Amino acid sequence: MSELFDQLPNAQAKRQAAAERARQRRRRKLRTMVVTFVAVALLAMSSVIAWPHVKTLLDLSGTAAADYEGEGSGEVIVTIPEGSTGRDIAQILLSNRVVASERAFIDAFNNDKRAASIQAGSYKLKQNMSAVSALAGLLDPDSRAEISVTIPEGFTAAQISARLVKVMGYDAADVDNVLADPAAIGLPQEAGGKVEGWLSPVTYTFAPDTTPKEALSAMVSQRVSELNSMGLPREKWQRTIIVGSIVEREVNWPDYYGQVARVIENRLTDTSQVNGRLQMDSTVLYGVGKSGGVPTKEEIEADTPYNTYRNAGLPPTPISNPSAAVIAASANPPQGDWLYFVTVNLETGETKFANNLDEHNTYVGELRQWVADHPGQAQSSGASGR
Repeated sequence: MSELFDQLPNAQAKRQAAAERARQRRRRKLRTMVVTFVAVALLAMSSVIAWPHVKTLLDLSGTAAADYEGEGSGEVIVTIPEGSTGRDIAQILLSNRVVASERAFIDAFNNDKRAASIQAGSYKLKQNMSAVSALAGLLDPDSRAEISVTIPEGFTAAQISARLVKVMGYDAADVDNVLADPAAIGLPQEAGGKVEGWLSPVTYTFAPDTTPKEALSAMVSQRVSELNSMGLPREKWQRTIIVGSIVEREVNWPDYYGQVARVIENRLTDTSQVNGRLQMDSTVLYGVGKSGGVPTKEEIEADTPYNTYRNAGLPPTPISNPSAAVIAASANPPQGDWLYFVTVNLETGETKFANNLDEHNTYVGELRQWVADHPGQAQSSGASGR
């Protein structure tokens, strides 16, 4: 009986302890509710401040997708790589703060059949655009931000540099620095460290943030791709480009590319009339820093490695950047014994070829008569055979 009475105080203590623990649990729960409420309130406030034009949509799966309203503001350039999927594009737009969420853009993409026609490239868009507006921007040709640069056939490296400075807005010194480091732009070993001839003259489309190194690398890459497509052996690359660079500057009519290349080959091996000398104005002009016109007597007598009146053989490097068509024609010129050629009509481009000086001089007379009948026209007699 005494043992029962001894246990009563312990039972009471246990009840008091249990009550205290219950009170503590209630206090912790209350604190948690308060903290959660405050956190939610702060999050809501930050959302209002950071995303004033964001609305919440429900996609087909019932998941909330944030989306801006309206056409946005400001300007941002986004670049869509080749082969990008709708999800890839959504990620790019989100990282540039164009759209509010990937899901919103993906929904817009999937709901518009035109979305599959989005082209790779750079676009001028706005930030905080609705997904539908962003999609419309990518489909609008006026949103394209690329810069087109056309390199004319036969331009020299110096002329290409000037074109890039003018069109792309580069600093001339930056372009020169890149040209001075041919390895940096992927120039193959066959070029001998000289970029002339290795910048393919086509039209390029560059993003606004394209660097001089990237632009020039693209030109070299295009040239290498052309040579590979022709199946031209690597050991013939440089020599063929040199011949082609002369053909490009001597005649402007595709019908005559191959024949002029044959004239060059015949002159290199001739031992009776020209003795291996090309005697071409285009090489002389390149040697004195010019890219067109008719050389003066002093320029023809100038002692440069490119003076093919004085020196037999090919010049040491290309003298221009020829087109792929000219290179192909120079690689496989037609058979013929021609040593001379002259364009006798500067309007039609008619060019006549001869295998001796007397016949050639007859054709030169035709050119002179044409020039006399057409005063003011620029005279270009091609390879004169002097």
